[in-house]
Amino acid sequence: MRLLVLAILLLLASLALGFGLLAYALYSLLGVILLGRLLADRWSSALVARREVSHRQVELGDTVAVVVTIENRYWLPIPWLLLEDLLPRQALIHDPPNLQVTGRRLQLASLRPMLHGRKATKTIYYQLTCNRRGYYQLGPLVVETGDLFGLYRRFRILSEPNYLLAYPKVIPLLGYDIASRRPIGEVRMSHRLYEDPTRINGVRNYQAGDPLNRIHWQATARTGLLQSKVYEPSSIAGATLLVDFHQHSFDPRHEPFRSELAITAAASIAAALVEMGQQVGLVSNGRDAADRIRSQGWQHEQILNRQVAQTTAAMRESSDRLQPVVVPIRHDHTGWMQILETLARLEKTDGLTCGQLIGETTSRLPRSATIVALLTAVSPQTAIALGNLHRRGYAVTAILNMYDPQEFAEQSAPLLAERITTRQLVDEKSIPTLLTDCMLR
Repeated sequence: MRLLVLAILLLLASLALGFGLLAYALYSLLGVILLGRLLADRWSSALVARREVSHRQVELGDTVAVVVTIENRYWLPIPWLLLEDLLPRQALIHDPPNLQVTGRRLQLASLRPMLHGRKATKTIYYQLTCNRRGYYQLGPLVVETGDLFGLYRRFRILSEPNYLLAYPKVIPLLGYDIASRRPIGEVRMSHRLYEDPTRINGVRNYQAGDPLNRIHWQATARTGLLQSKVYEPSSIAGATLLVDFHQHSFDPRHEPFRSELAITAAASIAAALVEMGQQVGLVSNGRDAADRIRSQGWQHEQILNRQVAQTTAAMRESSDRLQPVVVPIRHDHTGWMQILETLARLEKTDGLTCGQLIGETTSRLPRSATIVALLTAVSPQTAIALGNLHRRGYAVTAILNMYDPQEFAEQSAPLLAERITTRQLVDEKSIPTLLTDCMLR
C-alpha cells in the first residue's frame, strides 16, 4: 500500500512538472503494482488443499504416511508456492525426535492452470515414525505465494489439521497379583466384591438362588431350616493409579526419560490388572494434550507474514486448566482403552501439586482398590497426604521413579514413616519385576 501511494504521488508530481519520461515509467510501475496485487490475491484464493493420513492411532515404532494434495482452481498458472505442513515444535526438538520425519514437508513448487475442468495438483508426501507416545497435531498447511516481482505476498492456512495419537509402551509384568495376594482384613471392605470360600464368616437363612455348595448342612440340621454360608471378603480388587506429573517433580537433566518411564510403568500396571479381570482407574495432576488444541478460528484471521501464519496455525503449547485428570475405576476393556489414551495424551503441567491432587480427588478414590502412587519426587505434603489416606483405611503403595539408590532411600524415608510401602523404578528393565512381591502375604 505504501508503494502504491508513493507511486501515485510521484506520478502527480511528474505530471505537474512536465516530466513525460518519468510519468511514463510511473504509469508502467503502477500497472505492475496493480496487476501483481490482483494476481497475488487471485492465486492465493484459488488454492485448495486436503490431507490424508494412513493411521490416526499407532504404537511406538509405527510409521505413518501423510499425503497433502494442493489444487489450483484458477485458469492461470501459479508461478511459485512455498508449502509447509506444520508439525508441533515439541515433537521435533528431542534427540531422537518424538516424530521422525522422512521426506520433505517444506517445498517450493509451481502449479499449472486448470484447463477443461481438469485441476492442476501438487502432492507433498512424507512419513512419520513415532518414537515417543503423545498426541500430535499434523498440519494445517501454510502456503505462501505472490507476484513475480516479490512486491506482494499472500499467506494462507489450508486444510483442516489431523491428530495422531501414539500409545505408550506396555511391558508385561511378572507375577503381579495386586488383589488376591493382599493380606485379608488389612483394609475394611465397603463392598464384598470377591469372597474367599475357604474362610467362613458366618451363616444366614437360605435365599432363593443360593447354590448348593453354599448351604451349611450342619447348621441346617440343627435349626431345621436351610442355612447358607457367609464368606469373608478375600481381597482388595484392582488399583487406582495416582501419577504425579507436576513439572517441578522432574529434573530437566533427566527428561524426557523419567516422565516417559512413569507413563510406561502406569500403562504396564493397568494392562496387567485388566488381563486379570480386576478394576483399574487413573488419577493425575498432568494435563490432557487435547486441551491445548487451538480452535479453528485461525481460518479467518488476517496473516501478514510467515511467522504469524505458523504461530496462528500451530497447536497451543500452554494451558491454564487446573482440573485433575480422572478416569473412573472400571474393569472392562473400554476402561482400559480410556486409560491408555489418557496416558498417551498426558503432559507435565505446573498446576496442582501431588498433595493438592490427593486432596481434590480423595472423595473419588474407591476404598475397594489399592492406591498405587507413581512419584518422581516426594515432598512433605505428598507424604502427609498419602499417610492420611493410609490412616483412613486405604491401601497405599508408592513407586519411586529414580535411579540413584541413595536418592531412593532419602525419598522413601517420609513415606516409610507413614507406613507406606515403597518400590524403586530404575528403568524399563525393572518394570516386569516391579511389583512381583510387593503385595505378597
